[in-house]
Amino acid sequence: MDPHLLRTFVAVVRHGSFSAAARQLGYTQSAVSQHIAALETDLGTTLLHRRPVGPTKAGDRLLEHAAPLLLRLDAARADVLRVAGTPPGRLELAMTPLAATPRVAEALAGARRSAPGLQVGVRVEGRQAVVTGVVAGEYTLGLVEGVAAPSDPLRLSEAGNLTHVAVAEEPLAVLLPDDHPLARRAGLRLGDLVDARWIDAPDVAAPLPDLRAAAQSDAPRPSLRYDGTDVTALVTLVAAGHGLAIAPRRVTAGVPGVRAVPLTLPRLVHRTEALHGHDPGPAAAALAAALAFQARP
Repeated sequence: MDPHLLRTFVAVVRHGSFSAAARQLGYTQSAVSQHIAALETDLGTTLLHRRPVGPTKAGDRLLEHAAPLLLRLDAARADVLRVAGTPPGRLELAMTPLAATPRVAEALAGARRSAPGLQVGVRVEGRQAVVTGVVAGEYTLGLVEGVAAPSDPLRLSEAGNLTHVAVAEEPLAVLLPDDHPLARRAGLRLGDLVDARWIDAPDVAAPLPDLRAAAQSDAPRPSLRYDGTDVTALVTLVAAGHGLAIAPRRVTAGVPGVRAVPLTLPRLVHRTEALHGHDPGPAAAALAAALAFQARP
């Protein structure tokens, strides 16, 4: 199966259009049509409905395999290039929003002082984008945060071949509007909030599937979805009464009308990890080492 044809197929499904996929890939629309036809001929089945454009049942099944296959190809290419030699004067750092802390900024400043002339690129992305970007070699170093049991590593899909370095662990809190009936509690259990409304903000708060797995329950359930990386926007939504969220207490700083109550059960922490591939280069390795923690922060 030709990976070029597979990339074209994924692009068409993602955009729902042959012409939009052609613009993204830099092909003509005719070339995209030829790629899809060649892939269907190779597999002996129709993969896409043409009007409207969308995957057939066989196309859906291929799509399940396509993303990990293409990511592994990108990872293999990136790993070979790292072995061939990572440019010593370049550091591409990707971070999830809550991983961008003053400590990280200070460590990055130290890395630049120790390597005059170091060129640095910094990008804030969602969790999965950071992981896949490091796997594919787009980023030299990634900083990813999420929820986990104390001292447990994060469970990150596609990150199995990367080196994980623990950076920080901090307590979690339930974010509530200041006038919420439970806002004056000394602590809250997730079980206390079964009937609460929640904001599903997977890139700036504890992902709801992780909370459900930890609580071994179908709760919490979302009432609003926030797909963004602006932490202040999430806290503002909480303050306005759109729903609750779980995140480190520090995210409420400077936002009026919201209160952070410690989460007592289940026992979870907000954990940050640095991720890099084989031989990331001296700058990325030094930054990861500077951020690594040996004791409770």
